[in-house]
Amino acid sequence: MTRRQFLNRTTSAVGTAALAFPFVGNVLGANERIRVGCIGVGGKGDSDSSDAKNCGGEIVALCDVDKNTLARKAKQFPEAKLYQDFRKLLDEMGRDIDAVTVSTPDHTHGVAAIRAMKMGKHCFCQKPLVQNVEEARIMRKLAAEKKLATQMGNQGSAESGLRRAVEVIHAGVIGNPLELHVWSNRPVWPQGYDRPPGEDPVPAHLDWDAWLGPAALRPYKNSIYHTFAWRGWYEFGTGALGDMACHTVNMPFRALKLGYPTLVECELASRVYPETFPETSRIRFEFPAREGYPPLKFWWYDGNPGGTPTIPGSGPREKIKPLRPDAEKVKEVIITQGNLPGSGALIIGEKGRIFSPDDYGAQFYVAMKGEEEYKNADRHEACKAVPQSIPRSPGHMQEWFRMMREGTPAYSNFDIAGYLTEIILLGCVALRVGEGYRMEWDGPNMKSPNLPQAAQFVTRRNRPGWDA
Repeated sequence: MTRRQFLNRTTSAVGTAALAFPFVGNVLGANERIRVGCIGVGGKGDSDSSDAKNCGGEIVALCDVDKNTLARKAKQFPEAKLYQDFRKLLDEMGRDIDAVTVSTPDHTHGVAAIRAMKMGKHCFCQKPLVQNVEEARIMRKLAAEKKLATQMGNQGSAESGLRRAVEVIHAGVIGNPLELHVWSNRPVWPQGYDRPPGEDPVPAHLDWDAWLGPAALRPYKNSIYHTFAWRGWYEFGTGALGDMACHTVNMPFRALKLGYPTLVECELASRVYPETFPETSRIRFEFPAREGYPPLKFWWYDGNPGGTPTIPGSGPREKIKPLRPDAEKVKEVIITQGNLPGSGALIIGEKGRIFSPDDYGAQFYVAMKGEEEYKNADRHEACKAVPQSIPRSPGHMQEWFRMMREGTPAYSNFDIAGYLTEIILLGCVALRVGEGYRMEWDGPNMKSPNLPQAAQFVTRRNRPGWDA
């Protein structure tokens, strides 16, 4: 699908109730039970499985590589069957489940969700939807072909403030958008390290082979990967960009009609290590003219102002200043807020600017040209006359259940979420290609015309036995 075809099909639709796509082929009905298998039940998976129950789902299977995590969750669902390997869950219970939630580390999102979707299972998958560009394309295609109800776990999509910001920008309040700046206080996990030497005994409660999943075999090390520290590793996570941009770029993606970029470049990064993301980076995306909007540049900045957490045995190290937008770009933000928030999104238009200090887009502020301070959008005169055009959400998980029961598309269904994730992951590709390399991008064909070395980061060669 070309960028123009995608935009014609979805850009106007994401802001309306009348989405013709995607179509759900197997609507379950208001009174039918929806049997759910939950893959990954620790961390976000804990709340995802509970939310699925609260929305009326019958939790019939739980899966987690950690027996301790699994046992804790099993107390809430004593009738559910327990698994440590999602492949076994799907093989044994394929006929007994209607849907799955996938809330595992990034590197297993794609293989678990794709395997389930091929079996015709509706899918709720945490952000980032997948770990590589090719998986995002496969997920979008499968959702359409199988006519499945889908939703990515970027819960800000359900916020009324996010939807209101899309309405305000589409109404032309700030004029043509010219620049987008998004920054994050991540990482709040260790990264910017070499792999530690040696090997530790695998705990009896952990299935290390299932945890690795499609990734290459490597020795287990205490507190280095499981449970939360995996986010900073190229093999398992997607760094600060993959973790947070599905939240903070969600509103601008929709409001600015961001199709495929034509160029992505890692402009600057702290010391680069072969296996982990750097402590801080600045990445530039360039988008062509689209749907009446002029070309736009988008800068992503990350880095933890408090310093990146360390791994056991690493000792102290020099604190690195996180990369942020130029002071001139955010001076009104600082005047209004008293300082620069740890994360935020700033859209600069011809007639004004919109700033959201919230990772999820729940609130936003407006400053028209010549105004030195931002004002809450609800109180800004320029926004009051803009009508509501986007339906408000009954709740993020509720949207997914409504889609299964009625066919009403969820706001972050995989046709939208897969496209957003794919664009974001191009920043990870550019970062791995290297600082200062201008990566031209051919979106429909998933390749860089000028940097063929980028191809190795667009997909992944899965370990035998772990293909989706």
